[in-house]
Amino acid sequence: MGWVFVALAASAELVGVFGLSLYSRNHTLINRVLYYGGIFLSFALLYFSFRYLPLSIAYTVFTGAGTAGAVLLNIVFFKESKNIKRLLSLAAIIIGVVGLQYVSSVN
Repeated sequence: MGWVFVALAASAELVGVFGLSLYSRNHTLINRVLYYGGIFLSFALLYFSFRYLPLSIAYTVFTGAGTAGAVLLNIVFFKESKNIKRLLSLAAIIIGVVGLQYVSSVN
């Protein structure tokens, strides 16, 4: 159940990051709601994950997934750079997040 909360928290964070990107370009109410709502919901869901997972693992996976997701989101929607160094760094983050999930589920 803890991993479900972490996944939902990371997804909500991406909504917040997307809202922030939109809000920085156009100060509308919907963009503000996406930004603040996504960030608030992400931390609330992350908090619930701490009932099932150690904080160190849940928070690290949350931030890694959020970072990787934000990079992908900005590449897809806002046409940021797709150079090989950036993509390799993104792969390293994803490998680290998956590794932490695996190690924490084995113990």
